[in-house]
Amino acid sequence: MHGPPLVEWLLVALSAATGAYGLHRARAGAAGERRAACGDALMGLGMAVMALPAVTSAGRPWGAGVFTAVFAAAGLYAVGSYATGTCAAGRRAAGRVGRPYRRAADPHHAVGAFAMAYMALAMAGGHHHRAGTPLLTGLLLVYFAGDVVRSATALVPAPSPGPPPHPLPVRPTVTRRELTRACRISMGMGMLTMLLMM
Repeated sequence: MHGPPLVEWLLVALSAATGAYGLHRARAGAAGERRAACGDALMGLGMAVMALPAVTSAGRPWGAGVFTAVFAAAGLYAVGSYATGTCAAGRRAAGRVGRPYRRAADPHHAVGAFAMAYMALAMAGGHHHRAGTPLLTGLLLVYFAGDVVRSATALVPAPSPGPPPHPLPVRPTVTRRELTRACRISMGMGMLTMLLMM
């Protein structure tokens, strides 16, 4: 990655905040939800570390190798978890509480982890070879742009025919779900930024 320092530091702050919220979510909830929260935390904190100007400008090949190994392992774990059905109980629990979007958490985490590994490999190429493969970069841009749009539309409330007779209480579960979707949007935008800065 190479870009304006202000953009890099903003990306670091946004990604670190998203990762910290993922760690907070991982402390409670069902097993499947905790696993998804841990995946979000890994992606957010990993993005924050990769976006640090000191890391991107250091050019140490071992750093890119560590990032590649960690994110490739995380992607393989997400694929294996989804393929073997170890998250089936978590997906069923998510369906019971009205969160069907959780069923796509494992494949989405796999794509995100492999994208991070891809960017780490591009970082290892040095300043003159950081563009990566244009086709793969373009496909990842399309995927994360679509994910941001889809997550953003889920945050838009459905129109109501008229004002309610009395104000409804705000349930913490709804607020937490919306904040989780907002974090997913921020991570998607962070991935788009990192891909464009390659």
